[in-house]
Amino acid sequence: MIIGLDVGGTHTDVVLLGENGIHRQAKVPTHAHNLLESVRNGIHDVLRGTDPRDIRRAVLSTTLCTNAIVERKLAPVGMIVSGGPGIDPRSFSTGAHYYCVSGSIDHRGREVQPLDVGEIQAIAAKLRKAGLSNIGIASKFSTRNPHHELQIQEILGNDFEYLVLGHRISGNLNFPRRIATTYLNAAVYPIYVKFFQAVGESLNREGLSIPIYVLKADGGTMSLDASLRYPGQTILSGPAASVMGSLPFAPAGEDAMVLDIGGTTTDMAVLIDQAPLLDRLGIEIGHHKTLIRSLRTRPIAVGGDSQVRVVEGELSIGPERLGPAMAYGGPAATPTDAFFVLGKETWGDMEAAQRGIRDIAEQLGLLPREAAERIFDQACRMIIGSAREMIAAINSKPVYTVHELLDGYQVRPRHLMVLGGPALQFAERLATLSDFQVKVVPRWQVANAIGAAMARTTSEVTLFADTERKMAVAPEEDFRQTISSHFNKQDAVELAMGLLREKALREGADLHDLELDVLEEVQFNMVRGFSTAGRNIRVKVQIKPGLIGEHRAILDKLTTPPPADTAPAS
Repeated sequence: MIIGLDVGGTHTDVVLLGENGIHRQAKVPTHAHNLLESVRNGIHDVLRGTDPRDIRRAVLSTTLCTNAIVERKLAPVGMIVSGGPGIDPRSFSTGAHYYCVSGSIDHRGREVQPLDVGEIQAIAAKLRKAGLSNIGIASKFSTRNPHHELQIQEILGNDFEYLVLGHRISGNLNFPRRIATTYLNAAVYPIYVKFFQAVGESLNREGLSIPIYVLKADGGTMSLDASLRYPGQTILSGPAASVMGSLPFAPAGEDAMVLDIGGTTTDMAVLIDQAPLLDRLGIEIGHHKTLIRSLRTRPIAVGGDSQVRVVEGELSIGPERLGPAMAYGGPAATPTDAFFVLGKETWGDMEAAQRGIRDIAEQLGLLPREAAERIFDQACRMIIGSAREMIAAINSKPVYTVHELLDGYQVRPRHLMVLGGPALQFAERLATLSDFQVKVVPRWQVANAIGAAMARTTSEVTLFADTERKMAVAPEEDFRQTISSHFNKQDAVELAMGLLREKALREGADLHDLELDVLEEVQFNMVRGFSTAGRNIRVKVQIKPGLIGEHRAILDKLTTPPPADTAPAS
């Protein structure tokens, strides 16, 4: 059996999956200031009466890193950046402890200017004096030759707890994004390590000594050990969980939108023939533009617990969430309270919900039921409007799925797939107010946790080959090999595929779930005078994001009623 767990902004959802579908599911409140308590409570609830020996693994999706970045609760980081001709790295400073150093590598991986060892040693002394333990190192063309980053690491020695090197986080070129990605990995590391050490201890107390996997932003999983090296990969794993939980129910051969309606936000994504869209460059979060591979999603600040108020005579919903609905003890009226007034929800304090909506109604000069209808309609129209804006934004640029580039493709989804706690309440009204065909995802209340549990391990490898220099490198994998002048694009693909298999298995992939795919293969001739001097080859390969092989047996059971002891949604 597999534990799937998704820590959302409002609730933490946990499922225990096996060959007979869901054995048990739980939905517990997320305590923003103590996520570990939410995880412990959820795991304890689903494991009641279960033999720990029957549990094979656990997969977690967490808001931990996302929240730390959005709330700017990041650890101080020392950054050492080596630039070169072109972009001035000082323009991308990450804070007080940001040092630009001499030395550069060119676009083909050749050293143009060596590092100044004394300069690095002086910076190391300043970092130690400042008490910093997390350091990021980024060189402009380290994906072509990581020598300078490795040399800086060697000079720094073992005086720092965590060092992250820019060439290890992505094979893509983009110096500003590499700096930001390196910084964020170092900045979230302390809180991430502390949290997952505690998660491991919690599982041990339940008698579980099992592999732990973490969902990444691209909809794939990675082993806990791999995630501890690069915790930034888990940013925005929550929206990825909702996509993976919807994937098997999407219509084949058509476009569809996924709407994960939570208490705080609604996360949106698009599927093309059951394939999620990919954010081609990487996650943008806050003012940080990164190289972190991610599914293309869009959050909006509208959910079941969004604050409802009247501002200058006009109804306003969100973006704040002050707490749960008044029906569940919260301080302000919400769309969920409107559900109670409309008879769409009954499990809670009806009188408190009516009191909150009545106050809104009086300010609008309406009857309570009229006010509830307006709140519900406005929330739905806000979601539909944002969905259409996302579609327009996607269609303004080339469309990338996790499998391929669809040049010139125009996304035209006719289907809305709705999940999340209030999915049932929203689905009917969304259908009424739009021309979409609306479907509620099976087990909508915990579909995110199901998606996390069923996601397979993904990996990516980028290989560069220069036949003039007779060298092939994959800096992310710490790989460097001499090649012949006859080395070609097919040779590069085969070499990259071998590295990819090794990496995927090392990061926890199942041998039966290795669906390998070529994302990019490019070859340029290099000319000296009037003759070809060699070839510059770049290939990028991946394990496709998708579901574990056994997911079909599990999915066949998901449309059956949930267990009698399942906790109700709130």
